[in-house]
Amino acid sequence: MREPKIGLALGSGGARGFAHLGVIRVLQEEGIPIDLIAGSSMGAMVGALFAAGSDIERLYKLSRVFKRKYYLDFTFPKMGFVAGKRVKELIRVFTYGKKLEELDIPVAVVATDIRTGEKVVFQQGPIAPAVRASISIPGIFVPEKIDNHLLVDGGVVDRVPVSVAKQMGADIVIGVDVSHINQEVEITSIYDVIMQSLDILQMELVENREFASDVMIRPRVEKYSSKSFTNISEIISIGEEAARQKVDYIKSCVASWKESCKNEP
Repeated sequence: MREPKIGLALGSGGARGFAHLGVIRVLQEEGIPIDLIAGSSMGAMVGALFAAGSDIERLYKLSRVFKRKYYLDFTFPKMGFVAGKRVKELIRVFTYGKKLEELDIPVAVVATDIRTGEKVVFQQGPIAPAVRASISIPGIFVPEKIDNHLLVDGGVVDRVPVSVAKQMGADIVIGVDVSHINQEVEITSIYDVIMQSLDILQMELVENREFASDVMIRPRVEKYSSKSFTNISEIISIGEEAARQKVDYIKSCVASWKESCKNEP
């Protein structure tokens, strides 16, 4: 009897997305395999960095020194304030210049075509431009042009890409949602306005994703700003704790899947 394919659907959320690292670490410690990853925005970045072969401890160290000054290159605001060339190069370096089809674990990167509103999913080709497209918060980052698409943040159309993980062949999908509405957030910049608006627009859609996934992990990181890279260790720890609370349930899902397959004629 084959083992079930377990897919991770890693959601968007800016700096809060470092909680995904904590989830991945706990799954590894508990011997729960990660057979494929679908990611939107920060979920796409974390998924690609991990699948490129980076040890989780190395990613922990990288996250703790991650500062906005390393990836923000401001430009005259025509379609966005941030040009995105610096972050694309950072992604290219830390994914070793690989293509998506060369990753150790299959990864699908979700972006949004700002012209048509369609979901664009990358599973082949260079990693850096695909992830750069997926993290392009509209109004903040200049959209990324790939082929005939003008692309922005994958979270606009699919914040937690559960359906993509299923399309990739996952038998069991673990969704990770790190974007929640913080009703006490201070709105002090255009970035805050945009991010809070995206969270509100996606709120109902993500509730539907919970029903579609087999397991939904929700690290409670809403008190942290999605643009703040000063509380990374706490965000990762919250991701670890949220995953530990779901470990027994995940294992029961795997056991149930095996039992149902054994009973099939």
